[in-house]
Amino acid sequence: MKLVPNWRAVLRRAWSVWILAAMVILSGLEAAASLVSADMLGLSPEVYASAVGLLSAAAMLARVIAQTGLGEDDE
Repeated sequence: MKLVPNWRAVLRRAWSVWILAAMVILSGLEAAASLVSADMLGLSPEVYASAVGLLSAAAMLARVIAQTGLGEDDE
């Protein structure tokens, strides 16, 4: 496995990384909700599923959109 040359800049600035991080948080909330009451999140299952779906779609879109500030010289 070989990392991209500007991996630090990608981790700090890429939209897809931030969107995927939000998805990780939502997945963690889902796991926590199974251990405690789902009502503690204050969300219905439909709202949660919609949020995860929208974040997934946004991550795919962000991954293919050209983003400024991610050049190799920007580290």
